[in-house]
Amino acid sequence: MLFTLTQVLTQADAERAPSYFPWAWVALSLLAAGAVAWLIAAALGFARARVFGASARWFALSAVCLLVYHVQWFVFAVYGVGERNPANVLNMAAFFNLFVALGGLCAVIGFVRLTNPEP
Repeated sequence: MLFTLTQVLTQADAERAPSYFPWAWVALSLLAAGAVAWLIAAALGFARARVFGASARWFALSAVCLLVYHVQWFVFAVYGVGERNPANVLNMAAFFNLFVALGGLCAVIGFVRLTNPEP
């Protein structure tokens, strides 16, 4: 007997969304807003680096590092969905805090340059 798609769907059990699903849009929108904010901070930092000196350039590099951190979450999600080997996904996840640490280092150098300007 030949069934149509609507007949099959009406006879199938209704799928339930996971309990975390309603909050996923909140996490994704906050991640996207953070990426946009760091992009704006990096653009403004590099634009003002000529006027304010090397410290602004280091703060802009810090913003770029945190922008890459936010983009890395999206890449991780896309890569993690298609990858069958969990070890590869965990190897990629091992480097998440690398860009946060680099951003912190750039910010520290920026503060040092800000408090101790070169003549």
